[in-house]
Amino acid sequence: MPITVLVVDDQELMRAGLRMVLGAHPDLTVVGEADNGAAAVQQARELTPDVVLMDVRMPVVDGVAATGQILESGCGSKVLVMTTFDLDEHALGALRAGASGFLLKDTPPEDLISAIRSVAAGDAVVSPKVTKRLLDRLIADDPGSTRDASVLDVLTAREREVLEQIAAGRSNAEIAGELFLSEATVKTHVGRVLTKLGLRDRVQAVVLAYETGLVRPGA
Repeated sequence: MPITVLVVDDQELMRAGLRMVLGAHPDLTVVGEADNGAAAVQQARELTPDVVLMDVRMPVVDGVAATGQILESGCGSKVLVMTTFDLDEHALGALRAGASGFLLKDTPPEDLISAIRSVAAGDAVVSPKVTKRLLDRLIADDPGSTRDASVLDVLTAREREVLEQIAAGRSNAEIAGELFLSEATVKTHVGRVLTKLGLRDRVQAVVLAYETGLVRPGA
């Protein structure tokens, strides 16, 4: 079955371009379009697309609020946010709302297609290093964006180490080398960290590590 996609952007030209790019791939099908967040939420509930390509700055309801509403609706759709600037504060809001990641709007078409396939498969596509840079900037500017570190008490000492490595933007292979573990063991630890903390993916793990102070901006 093809991957179904809902395209959300307030610019008609952008939607047309995305529809053209996605239409060139037989394993992807655009099932709907929306030009604002409210319409996106309604269509996501009705069409239950595998992936929602979400703009962040839109009228009526912005992409951050729409992302949260779609994920809370239980429709099962994953959200991939597209933004113009990689240090856009709205991108951080979308990650906190549960988006599976974000891409810049000038992302090459082949990378966009790969990202959609990855998100549909349950993976996060935003580079943890890009997320780290975003968080360094925004959390440093907003000290109030913190969470009680006690939420990490469910983790073992080794799992906390793994979370720190994830927040540093390291891959499983890099974590394995740093902690002298096998990749299979690291993968198991990563899975346990996500499960214990109720996180969808590594992106949310990075956000939580910063918000709880496990990792400090600029560290």
